[in-house]
Amino acid sequence: MLCAYYDKTCDSSSLFDDLAIAEDNSGTYQKHLNKYDVIYLDITGIIGATVKNDVVPFIIRNVTQELTQELTDAYPGLKTQEAFYGTLANAIDVTGNKFIMIIDEWDAPIREAAYQPDVQKEYWEFLRSLFKNSGTTSKIFAAAYMTGILPIKKDGSQSAISDFQESTMVFPDAFAEYVGFTEKEVKQLCLDHHRDFSMMKQWYDGYSLGDAGSIYNPNSVMKAVRSNSFRSYWTETSAAKSLMNYISLDFDSLSKTLAELLGGIEVSVDTNGFANDLITFRNRDDVLTLLIHLGYLAYQEDTRTVHIPNEEIRLEFAKAVRQVRRDL
Repeated sequence: MLCAYYDKTCDSSSLFDDLAIAEDNSGTYQKHLNKYDVIYLDITGIIGATVKNDVVPFIIRNVTQELTQELTDAYPGLKTQEAFYGTLANAIDVTGNKFIMIIDEWDAPIREAAYQPDVQKEYWEFLRSLFKNSGTTSKIFAAAYMTGILPIKKDGSQSAISDFQESTMVFPDAFAEYVGFTEKEVKQLCLDHHRDFSMMKQWYDGYSLGDAGSIYNPNSVMKAVRSNSFRSYWTETSAAKSLMNYISLDFDSLSKTLAELLGGIEVSVDTNGFANDLITFRNRDDVLTLLIHLGYLAYQEDTRTVHIPNEEIRLEFAKAVRQVRRDL
């Protein structure tokens, strides 16, 4: 959607003219519609084309080489530089307008190289060169959007790339209603397709984000709508396969906490200490915070508590706990 809106190589007005964005009276809709060169990176797609031990170097080589080639093909007079951000800066001089950068699953290399700090550092340095370069970042990019599971990694007392405004499952801010389907949208889907809304709510509701109210898992809702079968579709996601690894961590009170959660009890959590990675766990709060980001737990900001959001996730938790106990 973002690519279609910003990309200057097409006219996408027909996709947006009948939507709410076109009713904006400030003029920003037309100001930015189809006005930019867009760089879109599907990081998991790139990872899928390489061997596991060469993920980050391959991403950097692939991105810099292919984008440099595309830019020189599009703008024959472009002067390239060894540093990729230098090539992008030169492109601005040729085109006269900035880039929009969109990175899908930006944190995939961090997850892939969870136990390889040197590899992670190389990736962070690449991102820093683009987004934390005081001399060129503001010159190159009009905007950058990144999606992922993990918040941006903290590096000492500072984040590795600090100029982004983050919206997370803990603090979704203005994007809360876009994290999933709202209750109004789910009610309309059930009405249109003659599905039982009360069952939909029991199975897939439970996330209450900011002022958006109840938020539903779109993947599960749509599968339930299409099949008219209310069951857990979470098992088909990659996140489900890692649940056992986290709930089996040996922290004081974690087992007791899991039992309380399965019993429908809300438990307190301190999300501030989370290191924003998949391996640095110092206590049960770090584990619970990761499970919030993965979608296994719903966070109540006003009470600073978590609970299992719905029947779908409760079944996955119960199954994972049984498996962990069998493996002990």
